[in-house]
Amino acid sequence: MSLFVITSEVHAVVGEIRRQQVIDIVRGATFVGVLLLAWLTLHPFEDLSNMQIGDVTTGNELPTYAIFGGLAVLTMILTMRNNVRGLATLLAPAFVLFIGWLCVTVLLSFDPSTSIRRFSLTACVIAVTAGLPLLARSQHELIRWLSIASLVLLAACFLGILLAPHLAIHLATDPQEPGLAGNWRGSFAHKNVAAAIMVVLLFFGICFIRAGKWVSGVIVIALSSLFLLFAAGKSSLALCLAVLILTSLTSVIRSFAARVVLLLTPLVLLNMLSVGTVMNDSLAAIAQMLPLDASFTGRIDIWAFALQSLQPKLATGYGFAAFWGSSAIQSLPEGKEWAGFASHSHNGYLDTALGMGLPGVALLIVALVIKPLRDFQNADEGGNNGPLTMAFLRVWLFGIYLSSMESFFLDRADALWVTFLIAVFGLHYLARFRAQE
Repeated sequence: MSLFVITSEVHAVVGEIRRQQVIDIVRGATFVGVLLLAWLTLHPFEDLSNMQIGDVTTGNELPTYAIFGGLAVLTMILTMRNNVRGLATLLAPAFVLFIGWLCVTVLLSFDPSTSIRRFSLTACVIAVTAGLPLLARSQHELIRWLSIASLVLLAACFLGILLAPHLAIHLATDPQEPGLAGNWRGSFAHKNVAAAIMVVLLFFGICFIRAGKWVSGVIVIALSSLFLLFAAGKSSLALCLAVLILTSLTSVIRSFAARVVLLLTPLVLLNMLSVGTVMNDSLAAIAQMLPLDASFTGRIDIWAFALQSLQPKLATGYGFAAFWGSSAIQSLPEGKEWAGFASHSHNGYLDTALGMGLPGVALLIVALVIKPLRDFQNADEGGNNGPLTMAFLRVWLFGIYLSSMESFFLDRADALWVTFLIAVFGLHYLARFRAQE
């Protein structure tokens, strides 16, 4: 009888170990899978010769919506098994007020059906990325998952360059931007997106080395740097260097007030010398004296149009993701017809204003600019200031800087938006929980 009992207990233990092994595999596969889905998408290596001038992304891709919806449910189930306390911390005032106002702008939208459809995917992405950092049992495990995803993405991009260069490099025959001929884009639809993600991978590579994963770290840094150079992402490269320098200074500049000045002053200057040049002649004159393209590669016109369109909707905007490509753009004057085909304003803060009004911009700044920096400060002061914390800080800082020239805030399943959110939520958790190394 005792032998039978012992045998039963052994079988129970073995069964529990196997169940735990399956769950561990599912956790890792979910994290890596979400990142690769965001980075590679369901349609990697698009043939740009099939895209016509005037094509506007509608976001009406049912498979993407269905997959992220399923992943949101799976991530929440996995997270709630052991980390309900972590999820509960997301009821922070900054997050609650921002999401609450976002919902209000969906209801007040100029085009409610479009706003609801696009918000549904954005909400799923937010739910997924909020749970992802909590799937890992330790920082070491999270870093290992990041390294796997980074290496797979780099392998895919370089294989594309070698085996299908016509689908991984911009061509002179591309109807939309033939001037980008020769620039690498890998699996992405545009070299600017590819360059931005390569900067993120470079930050992760530095994290891997600092965490002791020398081989994967060196490979990721070398390949992402090479790709970044051939993508000719000048803005991303310049911001990458600025971020590396500024974040390195946080090791000697310790007070929160000083870090706010150090890290957020460049953000203010970037917006003053970009969108601000359309609003103020003095700023435009200063920008003219700088060694920059005074038109910001044609962005001046779109910023001017967006600011003009914003004037009658300062309080609520046009509704979440409901302005570009909608009937709100009509009776365009001669020479401005391109505005009817634009998909964004090349400035995340301006696009937020168009969709959510000035209150939306203010709440976004609190939730996605001020709060993550405060979270980094708290994590640092609490001794949770390892390689992963610095990597998330760099991804976050690069994102808020890049948003002065590009639009990815709240952009559904956009590759940079998903990665940025993981960094924001990662800093949130690191400020509250001392994860195992």
